[in-house]
Amino acid sequence: MNHANIVTEQLTAAGRAIEHDSFAVIDREVASHGYTPDQWPIVRRMIHANADFDFNGMTDFHPQAVAAGVAAVLSHRTRVVADVEMICVGLSAPRLGHFGMATHQFISDADVIETAKAEGTTRAVQAMRKAHRLGLIDGAIVGIGNAPTALIELVRLIHDEGARPALVVGMPVGFVSAAESKDLMALENAVPWVVIRGRKGGSTLVVAAIHALLGLAEAQEVLQKVSA
Repeated sequence: MNHANIVTEQLTAAGRAIEHDSFAVIDREVASHGYTPDQWPIVRRMIHANADFDFNGMTDFHPQAVAAGVAAVLSHRTRVVADVEMICVGLSAPRLGHFGMATHQFISDADVIETAKAEGTTRAVQAMRKAHRLGLIDGAIVGIGNAPTALIELVRLIHDEGARPALVVGMPVGFVSAAESKDLMALENAVPWVVIRGRKGGSTLVVAAIHALLGLAEAQEVLQKVSA
């Protein structure tokens, strides 16, 4: 981790020490991994979020995922579109604010609920459709940690309606269609993605992955300032 980071670090010296020591423990206990230097900080922060070393190996990256995510963050005009409110609440407002980023989720909107009932779909499907209608998905980092149907619908929007998120962080958890939805996303070549294979996932992991991206973006930002 680049300790020159300020915005994406813990606010107190004690907090920073605990987090850095935790990352050091993870680095020591992971015997080996096949991730690039830019991918590993994302996987490591996911392990840190759940104390689950299974994410070493279960996490897959599109070849352009990290570069696309960092570039989107550094553009200072990227938004996060989430499947559930938990992701929006979990993301650090000061960190997002530093990069001019806002969050959006529509899972509990009255029109989303009404349409889902009328059409016999899930709220998550309709929430993704609403985000696309509002023009929020193109260029966004889309984080899905709860609803496999949201990820399946996003893949459909990419194929059928030309949606083009900057990056998809696809980590829905569950027993029905969760693994399948991530496998489907991982077949996609038009849009970069990060997925967790299998049933495991969750909103906390999406938050961890996006926070790691923000950290990588700030490190690049610091380097650019030093080099200027």
